Amino acid sequence: MNIKLVETNQEKEQAYHVRTVVFVEEQKVPPEEELDQHDETAIHFICYQEDKPIAASRLRFVDQYGKLERICVLKNERGKSYGAQLIQAMEAEIHKNGYTKAKLNAQTHAENFYKRLGYKTVSGEFLDAGIPHVTMIKEL
Repeated sequence: MNIKLVETNQEKEQAYHVRTVVFVEEQKVPPEEELDQHDETAIHFICYQEDKPIAASRLRFVDQYGKLERICVLKNERGKSYGAQLIQAMEAEIHKNGYTKAKLNAQTHAENFYKRLGYKTVSGEFLDAGIPHVTMIKEL
């Protein structure tokens, strides 16, 4: 798998397509909530398997945190450690930008996945786009 920072409009469209398939089509998140005002200023990641886009995410810097957002892997590509590799690439970018803490809002079904990667839950459960989430942080 090849993980890269989005540099072209085509790569951005591919990242948006993966996000749309996972969040809008699969999880029924309203499209207007999935693609938002933060997409214009965020750092986007796209992952390819043999030139096919299979995973995507975005990163923003909020307060003292690198905030990992919109992390998704196409359904038929899950369970192959691509998500963990994507998180590691995002954490490297956070560190490269001089930040030492990462933060994310995890869907509760993925909480244990993030715990295995060193994230700690710091909030109670809340709804985002109708889906239960918790906030998690990690010292890098």
